[in-house]
Amino acid sequence: METYTQDRRNNRKNYLLVALAILAGLNVLLLYFYYQERQANKSQETTIAAKTEEVLATKTRLDSISTQLDAKIAEIQSLGGQVDSLLRLKEQLEIDKRNLKNVAAFDSKKYQTKIQDYVAVLSQKDDEIARLKEENSILTNQNQTLNQENANLKNERQSLADSVNAYATRNKELSDKVTVGAALRATSVTVNALTKRGKEQDGGKYKARNIDRIRVTFRLLQNQLTQQNEKEIYLRILDPSGAVISDMATGSGEFSFGDQSMIYTAKQSILFDNTGQEVSFVYGRGNIPFKEGKHVIELYSEGFKIGEGDFTVR
Repeated sequence: METYTQDRRNNRKNYLLVALAILAGLNVLLLYFYYQERQANKSQETTIAAKTEEVLATKTRLDSISTQLDAKIAEIQSLGGQVDSLLRLKEQLEIDKRNLKNVAAFDSKKYQTKIQDYVAVLSQKDDEIARLKEENSILTNQNQTLNQENANLKNERQSLADSVNAYATRNKELSDKVTVGAALRATSVTVNALTKRGKEQDGGKYKARNIDRIRVTFRLLQNQLTQQNEKEIYLRILDPSGAVISDMATGSGEFSFGDQSMIYTAKQSILFDNTGQEVSFVYGRGNIPFKEGKHVIELYSEGFKIGEGDFTVR
């Protein structure tokens, strides 16, 4: 019985040792797994940190390319070049920058290739900018040359216009002088009074009761410049107040002199023969007497005042 009890104690002790051994083994295994997991986490953290640094470096590089791209677009536009392809490239660059937010999906090689392509395009655009600058320089020089030629042509045209204007002015002056020189000239203007019985009085001063009509006589000076053709001569008689004596019912009317319309007392057509011919007007007022005072006689033809005289009524 005592032996049996001792055996049971020994068996329990052995079981306990085995259990302790198993527990120790499990602890060692747990420590091993913990160590392996910790090492894996450290490796993963290291990988994430490295990838994050690559993403930041790539973003910085893309930002720099974006700035350069904006500068190229502005410069090419200022030089008159086409920027459609660069604008599309700019849109793609912005998409690539936004995709960098997904660090897990970041592909370093893929982005390195993209950056190389962007840099290549920027380099190509440098060549295009140099070409555009050269073309613009040539165009600027050509434009300056054309502007100078245009200025010269304007000066020549102005000089020619001035010459033409001077010639036209001189020609008009000569023409006016010829016209003035060709105008009729009335001389020896006399006014005689005719009584009701037809008796004619001279001297230039007459009593009102002795005037039934007046005879205005003058000679037309010879002038080789004056055309020998039919001339219209207008007579104006101004009373002492300066009013024109006229009666539309007996042949008075209007004529143009300069820029104004004037009333004439009487008119007649004569054939100018350049012989110093004598011309007469006979004018009566009917039952209306001439006013007392000085009356002025004016003669006009072809736009010129050709002579003047006077008589006095007492």
